[in-house]
Amino acid sequence: MPRQTPLSDIRNIGIIAHVDAGKTTTTERILYYTGRKHTIIDVHETKDLKTSTTTDYMEQEQKRGITIQSAAVSTFWREKKINVIDTPGHVDFTIEVNRSLRVLDGAVVVFDGVAGVEPQSETNWRLADNYNVPRICYVNKMDRSGANFQRCVSMIKARLNARPVCIQVPLGSEDNFRGMVDLVEMKAYVWFSDDKDAKWEIWEITDDLAQKLNLTVKEDLDNIASIPALRAELVDTALEQDDAAMEAYLESGEDPSPDVLRACLRKGTITSAFTPVLCGSSYKNKGVCQVLDAVVDLLPAPTDVEAIKTVDEDGNPNGERLSSDDAPFSALAFKVLNDTYGSMTFVRVYSGVLTKGMSILNSTRGKREKIGRMVEMYAKDANPIEEARAGDIIALVSLQETETGDTLCDASAPVILERMRFPDPVISVSVEPKTKGEQEKFSIALGKMVRADPSLRLETDRETGQTILRGMGELHLEVTLDRMRTEFGVEGNMGKPQVAYRETITKPVEYTYTHKKQTGGSGQFAEVKIVFAPRERGEGFEFLDETVGGTVPREYVPSVKKGLEMQKEDGVLAGYPTVDFSARLVDGKYHDVDSNALTFEIAAKACFREALPKAGPILLEPVMKVEIVTPDDYLGDVIGDVNRRRGTVLGQLERGSNIAVEANVPLNEMFGYIGQLRGMTSGRASYTMEFSHYEPVPRNVTDEIVAGRNKAA
Repeated sequence: MPRQTPLSDIRNIGIIAHVDAGKTTTTERILYYTGRKHTIIDVHETKDLKTSTTTDYMEQEQKRGITIQSAAVSTFWREKKINVIDTPGHVDFTIEVNRSLRVLDGAVVVFDGVAGVEPQSETNWRLADNYNVPRICYVNKMDRSGANFQRCVSMIKARLNARPVCIQVPLGSEDNFRGMVDLVEMKAYVWFSDDKDAKWEIWEITDDLAQKLNLTVKEDLDNIASIPALRAELVDTALEQDDAAMEAYLESGEDPSPDVLRACLRKGTITSAFTPVLCGSSYKNKGVCQVLDAVVDLLPAPTDVEAIKTVDEDGNPNGERLSSDDAPFSALAFKVLNDTYGSMTFVRVYSGVLTKGMSILNSTRGKREKIGRMVEMYAKDANPIEEARAGDIIALVSLQETETGDTLCDASAPVILERMRFPDPVISVSVEPKTKGEQEKFSIALGKMVRADPSLRLETDRETGQTILRGMGELHLEVTLDRMRTEFGVEGNMGKPQVAYRETITKPVEYTYTHKKQTGGSGQFAEVKIVFAPRERGEGFEFLDETVGGTVPREYVPSVKKGLEMQKEDGVLAGYPTVDFSARLVDGKYHDVDSNALTFEIAAKACFREALPKAGPILLEPVMKVEIVTPDDYLGDVIGDVNRRRGTVLGQLERGSNIAVEANVPLNEMFGYIGQLRGMTSGRASYTMEFSHYEPVPRNVTDEIVAGRNKAA
């Protein structure tokens, strides 16, 4: 079957933002204005569970009014196919943004016109930087009280270290938000109704524009007054991308045509030389069509971005795979979902053609997969398809061997595509089924949830026998158990959250351990001399073999490393994993008959256990970057409470009519915080947090933690 949509006419984009900036509301309008649906459902209408927005269809999303998992939809605008992924904004579900950005060619970053750049905006921006994803910015909620476009643009420049270029300027704000000026066309788009089917009028930009729209507020008048300067900045910045256009402009003095400007803006956006900024109000149905125009005009097709990098088995770059139907098939599995259709693996096809019935290779695991059902997803609906081509985002049903991050490819031309990076969990809880008879069903369901979500970890506590589930936050773990109830029909109980502490050492120590055992016949013998030393925070574990003269035979050195890697997971202070240290194997002894790989592994483990108590071991705790948005009246109470929680206040920012307090606070002090925060601020404050770093635990707190672990043991 020939290609239906030219590769240059495809846009794979994500909608990313901080929680409650309006991503899902914007996605709903995109689907309405492109004709994919005939009614609009707003997020606040879904909490009775009787209806849902297209992309927030899970019960957990409807009840909480937030996006929990990314959802893919496809639509058309100006004969271009747009694959849209609506992503979560809550920090606990950053993994969904991470894996979506890995396979997308562009993104629309939505900002709340009142709050501007918020903590999760920064996290998402960093993720987009990591994956080199071109972006356009959309300042939403210009109809809200306190909305300020220029402040938001300044925050994008200052807090995201970006180079924003305004291609629109709002006309009015709050209740008087009337539309925007398009600085490319130099036309004003004006609405006189909030109705979803209201048509905008196109006006010339005249000196009496503010008067005709009855705009009297200083900020609104300043925006209109800034149009000539912003237009000049737009022209200069855009023409930097095209020497011929810049030369023609300088010689003639005539403004470039809109088509020339758009071509230059597109080039600069795709290379991330700058980021275009638009404005609007999705809820009031103003500006969404203009955002769609910008997606088509400015964001890249799969052919416009760099070819996907390929790596060897150790993750080192070794080439690239061009995005083309003619290249051998390759695709990246970026998400596994368990739902009513069974196991569904979402893949981005980077090259070649995939047809139903094909046998392909999972090159990451060296396993074969047979392609059965292939579907194009429209949120929760699956539409069967017969083939997929380069640039497509589809789902494959019931793959047996494939997990998130795996590469699928043509077995005759195997490649491994550049891998995805996942965050480490920061919180853990014990979990168990509500009834003992459901233990097996509970374990199977839990295994499927962990397979689908790489930011979850599952393990068994060797001392207590409890099943431990690790994740990114309390809400993340709570939602995981709730989804097991709705998706697998099994309920579970969650224990008190536990912090994922780490251990490290503060001074070097040299230690020799001799393992000797004689039980009749051949015995066991191995001796190792290891120097343990601290490393900088975040540098992890390093093993070095510095033996000379064959004191430890080469074939036994990997066993020493293996023993240390296993033992470091059970620290000497409180049994937490030990991090950020080096181990140098400097000497040792062996016996021709009694030494083998196992004896050196045992010796390394024992050397670790006996040496590290002499190396000044300390406990490390995860510290969270917290932002608390509170009315000014409660500022003193909020800061006092942060200090009581061993927190450090980093600064304060104006956030509309509220104050945003930024602080670093240990995760252990943040459990149940939302209830206490609401209590002290009459329910008017809110907070967000994300993992920042690990730092040493005070001695008195360490003693409590160690005593608690010993008691539990």
